[in-house]
Amino acid sequence: MTHTSTCRACGAPLEHVFADLGLSPVSNAFVKREDAARGEMFYPLRAMVCDRCWLVQLAEVTHAETHFHDDYVYFSSFSSSWLDHARRYVEAMIPRFGLGAASRVIEIASNDGYLLQYFVKAGIPCLGVEPSANTAAAARRIGVASCELFFGRDSARLLAEDGGPADLLLGNNVLAHVPDINDFVGGMPLLLKPEGVVTLEFPHLLNLMRHNQFDTLYHEHYSYLSLTALQPIFQRAGLRVFDVEHLTTHGGSLRLYACHRHAAHADSGAAAACLAQEEAAGLTRMQTYAAFGERVRETKRALLEFLVAARRDGKRIAAYGAAAKGNTLLNYCGAGTDFIDYVVDRNPVKQGRLLPGTRIPVLAPDAVFNDRPDYLLILPWNIKDEVMQQMAGIREWGGKFVVPIPMVEVMK
Repeated sequence: MTHTSTCRACGAPLEHVFADLGLSPVSNAFVKREDAARGEMFYPLRAMVCDRCWLVQLAEVTHAETHFHDDYVYFSSFSSSWLDHARRYVEAMIPRFGLGAASRVIEIASNDGYLLQYFVKAGIPCLGVEPSANTAAAARRIGVASCELFFGRDSARLLAEDGGPADLLLGNNVLAHVPDINDFVGGMPLLLKPEGVVTLEFPHLLNLMRHNQFDTLYHEHYSYLSLTALQPIFQRAGLRVFDVEHLTTHGGSLRLYACHRHAAHADSGAAAACLAQEEAAGLTRMQTYAAFGERVRETKRALLEFLVAARRDGKRIAAYGAAAKGNTLLNYCGAGTDFIDYVVDRNPVKQGRLLPGTRIPVLAPDAVFNDRPDYLLILPWNIKDEVMQQMAGIREWGGKFVVPIPMVEVMK
């Protein structure tokens, strides 16, 4: 881990704390049962905000190889709602940008082929760029060509030389995951055709703050993004944002459309509107960021009050979703097996392991119906509707769902 005292985007001194969640393990570093007696590394989880460019970022940074490797546990395809989102994206991009058999689509951080599989089915040549060997292998098994690389200027040049530039270059929920954001964005124009398009999706900092989504802070996320902070980064790379969409995914995301500065794509006006919205919400004023920390602390107190009261009342609690955001929340609150018996997850790679830090065991979803807990705490609150539909059977014995963010809510 390295500590940075300057902004990773503009180089200004980092002096203002946005949220301090104490010490936390790497959120996707699940513990194998045979390693249960071994210790774990805990790292500071503290986000700062730059008062020059307004980029929110972690002050202490773990190396990318700590997160993305051949035992990476996050597979996109285990969320049916995310697959549907990916399919609808492909169905929209093909006609909008006239993509066909002569086009080239490249996805950065393509994971297990969850999205590119739909371009393959449409007969459009595509390539996934994915640093985690096991997810890249899973993509190849479903027919999605994938290379194992971290993206940046050097790898962009290699990809352009090897297969040519892209008509569509996309990255979903990757921009927050890169330690050198200037190198990452700087690689995009090197891999883009003169009239090519970049689309990027990421959770919107504005929604993180409005809806108290502090559990999306974890070591794998180096930055927390607004268009205000990204505009100068794109401008330095010679890219122009010509359209913006507001999405409901991941608690509220932005989808940016960018192109070369002098490309012909018409400006929709949505970028200017988004910048105005962020300014009106206070994202260019330090006091807005300073007020966020107390909301975080109050959420911790409220969740612990619920867990303590439920346990003292003899209630049993299980959790759904061994998600990174859940690991941040549980470790920040200090809620382990003294409160939560187990967590269930559809991903078989996570089943049979223990959550980092709290050491709560991960089981298959059937465990809930065999065990019949009183409460099911939904950790990935961004897919709560999907989870409540899948697990609706808990109502048969009076089981209730609990969502911790933006505030503790019990739902029958």
